[in-house]
Amino acid sequence: MTRRLSGMTQVEGQRFREDPGLSYEDFEVGDIYEHWPGRTITETDNVWFTNLTMNTHPLHFDLNYAAHSEFGKPLVNSTLTLALVAGMAVSSTSQKAIANLGWEEIKMPAPVFVGDTLYSETEVLDKRLSRSRPGAGIVRVRHSGKNQDGVYVMHMVRSFLATKAGQSVVDIVRERLG
Repeated sequence: MTRRLSGMTQVEGQRFREDPGLSYEDFEVGDIYEHWPGRTITETDNVWFTNLTMNTHPLHFDLNYAAHSEFGKPLVNSTLTLALVAGMAVSSTSQKAIANLGWEEIKMPAPVFVGDTLYSETEVLDKRLSRSRPGAGIVRVRHSGKNQDGVYVMHMVRSFLATKAGQSVVDIVRERLG
């Protein structure tokens, strides 16, 4: 008897395997995926990421400077916000992808502060088969991030090369493992 468990593939009997990510065929234009869990941004996240990326703008780490800004407190580094919103989407969208192909636009309609919890969702905008890779297709999506109050803080359009079913590195490795 075959059983279906969310996010799992039945290997045999009562043995199941996690199966994150979608194959090219799974994407349908207009679908919206709500990603889980969210992520609360800490002061450590913001300061470490800001230092790691060598962003020297004091609005991200100087409390006194930020207190005198229009925001009244430090802003979370926008590239950290981008990384989190996109990262939260990977396990359900591009986990099996071959490559990220690019970003068309990134918009930040509202600020993000330490203590905000971000949630991510993805809308499938379009898809087409690859002309140069028969086992793949190009998927274009809009990732959106919102905070704990439901306020959208980021939108970005991203394209990636998605594998067709059974063609991902995950599929190859698992086949070899047995």
